[in-house]
Amino acid sequence: MTGRPAPRAPGAGAQRAAIVYDEAYLSHDTGSHPENAARLRAIWTRLEGTELRSRLDLVRPRRASLESVKWAHTGDHVERVRRHAARGHPLSLDTPVCRESYAVALLSAGGAIAAVDEVLDDRRDLAFCLGRPPGHHAGVERAGGFCLFNNVAIATFHALYRYRLERILILDWDAHHGNGTQEIFYRDPRVLYFSIHQSPGYPGTGSSGETGAGTGRGYTMNVPLAPGGTDGDYRDIMDTTLAEACAQYRPQLILVSAGQDAHRCDPLASMRLSSSAFGMMTRRARALADAHCYGKMVLVLEGGYQPDALAESVVEILSALTDRHPGCGTIERADIHL
Repeated sequence: MTGRPAPRAPGAGAQRAAIVYDEAYLSHDTGSHPENAARLRAIWTRLEGTELRSRLDLVRPRRASLESVKWAHTGDHVERVRRHAARGHPLSLDTPVCRESYAVALLSAGGAIAAVDEVLDDRRDLAFCLGRPPGHHAGVERAGGFCLFNNVAIATFHALYRYRLERILILDWDAHHGNGTQEIFYRDPRVLYFSIHQSPGYPGTGSSGETGAGTGRGYTMNVPLAPGGTDGDYRDIMDTTLAEACAQYRPQLILVSAGQDAHRCDPLASMRLSSSAFGMMTRRARALADAHCYGKMVLVLEGGYQPDALAESVVEILSALTDRHPGCGTIERADIHL
């Protein structure tokens, strides 16, 4: 399929949410590293057998093609990841790999692509890819920060090229700035990158003065928060700065780099969010999607390193995705421009 997706008004037909997952994601064996398979196991243990799970359609991903990965990364980077994985040599001090890691990283990128297809082929309105390794620290030609390939960036290019979209919002609420995603789209006006993150903190980028370059100037928006940021801080940013940016930009699709490491129990950040904050943010993002792009939204898992807190936060997100009437009462519906 090529061309823009056929629009559908919210409420027309069944509005189900998809969850993209494969047990192969557990095969990226990082041992006792904070980004390990226990993260996904905790989520599935919390979900299995619940009424919430019955409301989610399971979609199995395929590996991303090398062509699609190279939309975001150089060929040298892709080959470097393959080579290091084959030898089990870490890609950086904080990014270990095993023999299966290259294939799993392709599957993680493929999961994000599958989530976009579910939404833009109009089979679902909403999708969450529960893949790993995460991606938003992976730049054009480097890995790092636990990330091999940039899943959200690859899925964004897929939406731009296959579906010919012209305006995509990437909302990144991971506690750590998505330096890789910012780098990839820094000069690209087709993508508005909006990041709420802890500062100071890893990786040291993401100041409010980093706004894009060339034709992309103004299409990068960073909102750094001091350690200790609360539910109310995030709510206010989404209700004002983000809502205003969306009203001007009018995105045709929203992708979320959904990292839950801003949780108050997370060991790798110093923010103070509750589990319910992630449901709150998801409902507000849904309201923006309803206002601007017929409810089309895709979330891709990034960080979150306390398994119980991560699982609880993801359940809050999935509950918000399956709510019949998620509106937060602060955003009015706007005209749709596809």
